Amino acid sequence: MTFKRLVVILLTAVAVLLAASALIRSWQEPQFKSRLQLYQTDMILQASTWEPETTSDQNYQGARDAILGAKPIENATTEYEAAQKSAKAALEKTKTRLTKLQQQPVNTQLATQESTLLSTNSAAQNQKQLLLKSLQEQQKNLAEVDLRLGILQAKQEKIDLAIKTWDEVTQQNLVNPDLQQTARVLTGIWASPARLLPNALELTTANLNGWYRYTALSQLYRLQQRDDALTALNSSQQDVAEQAAIKLAVVGVLPNLTVLVGFGLLIFAIAQRLLKGKQSILGQNSQLKWSTPWDVETILLVFVGGFFLMAQLVVPLLIGLLPLPAANGNIRIQALYILLSYVLMAIAAISVLYISVKPFFPLPEDWFRFRLGGKWILWGLGGYCVALPIVLLVSLINQQIWQGQGGSNPLLELALAGQDSVTLSIFFTTAAIAAPLFEEFLFRGFLLPSCTRYMPVWGAIILSAFIFAIAHLSLSEILPLFSLGIVLGVVYTRSRNLLAPMLLHSIWNGGTLLSLFVLGSSNN
Repeated sequence: MTFKRLVVILLTAVAVLLAASALIRSWQEPQFKSRLQLYQTDMILQASTWEPETTSDQNYQGARDAILGAKPIENATTEYEAAQKSAKAALEKTKTRLTKLQQQPVNTQLATQESTLLSTNSAAQNQKQLLLKSLQEQQKNLAEVDLRLGILQAKQEKIDLAIKTWDEVTQQNLVNPDLQQTARVLTGIWASPARLLPNALELTTANLNGWYRYTALSQLYRLQQRDDALTALNSSQQDVAEQAAIKLAVVGVLPNLTVLVGFGLLIFAIAQRLLKGKQSILGQNSQLKWSTPWDVETILLVFVGGFFLMAQLVVPLLIGLLPLPAANGNIRIQALYILLSYVLMAIAAISVLYISVKPFFPLPEDWFRFRLGGKWILWGLGGYCVALPIVLLVSLINQQIWQGQGGSNPLLELALAGQDSVTLSIFFTTAAIAAPLFEEFLFRGFLLPSCTRYMPVWGAIILSAFIFAIAHLSLSEILPLFSLGIVLGVVYTRSRNLLAPMLLHSIWNGGTLLSLFVLGSSNN
């Protein structure tokens, strides 16, 4: 065995362990996608209170039903009941795992040396801390869901059911007691007879937002007979509701139209493939392999050394050594750190790639092809339209599998929290420019063609898509990202132009980021 092969094997083993560890950690974390869906539900509720003065009743009702649905409150209740069920199931799983960990004794027979025993205790303690943190976050998430679900139930005159829902919040062992106090406030203002707590206004304003805050404050002001405050609240709510309706049209109607177009294109492409075979759009270049001068050792060295280890070890260590200011909750600095980390990771990985393939220069002309001419724009746009319904369908199945667990990309939550133009610009640069350029260059430009040396083109598409999904280190995102990776692979193998999957990837990330910004600005 050569020294190079030994190094590659060792690096691969380390990378597999790091990736597996990260995926296991993500299993303990809640998904962000389910919360994002609830954000859109909340926006629908917000927009449902808009009552324009200059629109005819018939036209308004038709447009309203098309955007919001016929029964927004009932639909929202169904969504939150599902979210409550999912949150309770995730909470019980975490409690069970924590109980098992606390009851598990340290096996001193295996730990023959003191250092081994200390290491075992330390690992168990770290896992316990992670589970406790996850448990607290899940309890807080369930309490917030219960507060909102109770308001939805109260709005439908199901007062007894609402009070029962809020009682569940007061019985939880929460780190933040304000949520329990808010549950008592809500119980008091909807009870018969009503009970007004002295800090009802402050708690309602601090712990509720959007439609829920408006609904609770309306009930509170009516009980207090504060007609002026209620009039001002209704006027303010109309302005917010109008903005929510416009934003909802952007994040709801346009993607739905794109899904319909995507379904049409998908049916057309499949039918054409069945009728015309290799002469169809999907048939062109479907079996045309790349001429690959390097072997599997080079492929592993680039991905293991240049991507996984650089991203997981070298880049974080390097950033830790740099004299950079602490974030301390500053979302702009966090966004800059993410961009810096990504750029450094890309530079490191591409450097390893360049060094690894340099002995094989000059490369065949079909490698790393960028051509401004041709139909790459159509391939990119069409691929995006097709990817949307496919990933949407896979995501629905994925939600049933993971039941709200499995972790998410932390960039999504930070993007939702960052509601100023500077932060959005930094996130957009990272997600819609840096990520598509680097990831498509590496996964579709290098990995996919390299794999065609050992397997058919369709096999290379599947394998590269799977590694692409695993590389994001989030269990709940593997299936959706895998399906997206397949579409990206098909687009690249058919177009033979890296600009096409880069455009698709950029639109995908950019559209998600803009939707997050719109949702966040409406709900905050």
